[in-house]
Order: sequence, then C-alpha cells, then structure tokens
Amino acid sequence: MSHGKRGLSLFFLWLVGACAAQAPLPTGALVFGVLGDAPYTEAEVGRLDAVIDRINAEPLAFVVHVGDIGSSTPEQACGDRWLGERKKQFARIRHPFLLIPGDNEWSDCKQPLERLKVWRELFCRPNFLKVERQPGEYCEHVRWEQDGWVFVALNVPGPDNHIRHPEHEPRMRAVFAWLDEAARLAANAKGLVVVMQANPFRPFVHDGFARLRERLQDLGARRPRRIILIHGDTHLSRDDEPLPGMRRIEVWGSPFVDWTRVDLP
Repeated sequence: MSHGKRGLSLFFLWLVGACAAQAPLPTGALVFGVLGDAPYTEAEVGRLDAVIDRINAEPLAFVVHVGDIGSSTPEQACGDRWLGERKKQFARIRHPFLLIPGDNEWSDCKQPLERLKVWRELFCRPNFLKVERQPGEYCEHVRWEQDGWVFVALNVPGPDNHIRHPEHEPRMRAVFAWLDEAARLAANAKGLVVVMQANPFRPFVHDGFARLRERLQDLGARRPRRIILIHGDTHLSRDDEPLPGMRRIEVWGSPFVDWTRVDLP
C-alpha cells in the first residue's frame, strides 16, 4: 500500500473512532482513559484541549498520558517553557491524572539526565493520581490499585530504551525490581496492568527491550489474559496479543491526537 493510501486509511479509522458514540459502561467495570505522543505542534495543543474536554465529559476512574508531550527540541519537550505549559494544560483534566516520561522529554535530549531531573521536579510532585512511588531516585516509577487491578508505571523510553547510555543498566534494575514487586502484589488480584512509553516490539537497530520482553512473556504465561501492557511510541492504535497471554494496548499519537478508553472487568 502506498504511504498516501495508508495515511488516508489510518485517518479514516481515526475519524470513525473519534466520532463514534461511547458505549455504555458495563456494570462493575473499571473504565479509564489513556493518551500519548502529543502534542507535537501548536495546532495539536488546541486539538489536545478539545480531547481534554471530551475526556472530562466521561465518567473515568483516572487518566494516564504515556509520555512524549512534544518533539525532542529545546523549543518543545527538551525545554522548560513547553513542559510548564503542558503541566498547566494537563491540570485541566478533571480526573486523577498521571504522566509518564517519554524519550522526547529526556533520553532524546542533548543532556538527558539533566532533563530527566527537570521532568521529575515538575511531574513527580505533587501527586495528580494517588500512587505509591518507588523509593530512591526513580520517583517516576509508581504503582496503585484500582477495583481489584494492580497498575505499575515504568520509565522505559523509546526508541531503544537508551541502551547505549550508562544510565540504562541501573534504571532497568529499578524497573525489574518494581515490576516484580507489582507482579507479586497482583498474584491475588484480577490482574496486572503495565504502563510505559516505549513500544518494545518495534523494529530495532539497538534492542534495549529483550530482557523486558522475556519478563512480560513469563508473566503472560503464568497469568494468561490477566497481564496488560499499555504504551505509546509508534503512534498507532492497537489492541492485540504480541506475546501469548499478554494483551497489548497502544494509544494514538501525533498527528492523530485522541484518547483511548479502556474497560476492564
């Protein structure tokens, strides 16, 4: 399929999804909203405001943005002004809200650790969503429980999980420790929902996700259909099973500025 026809097809699917009426809430269901990889332009800032208005009209338990809140330039996500403006914009969301760092906010910037420090100062505190944070350096690693489900959010950025930088190894040790603890807490729960920015199944030049995929595969084998991965990064909406027993939900991303409703039993 040509790029033009593929783009038109994707736009048509997005338009149909955006215009469709929301289904009624199933009795006893946990319903929340997820979005990511936006806004990347001033025009998308306005479109995100319209998305927030639609989100605010829905009865949701909480909302999560999976990261990449601008392009990785000093004028946008690598700069203080843009991050501050996005913080004010997200404050319009009336539901409990959580933001996860994306690669455009730190690992793709010229000074990644300095930018991650700024992100933490802006978004780790105060808590928009009431969560438990991992003790120590990685305040962006959080978990919470809602309606019998355990949720864990991790700092795992695309496109390659920053694998060539020295910070990769200590961060991933913290990721696995926090994920393993969440999995233990979820042993008697309805299931475990893992939320992060990166798509760990994309084609790679440098694959920084092999160990993480192995861990997710093990969790899916032990608890089929009770492990859910939610991510952004590659800007396409998907709901599939890339690993046996593990459901994967990817959210829309620029230029498709929209949100995804997730219903869990």
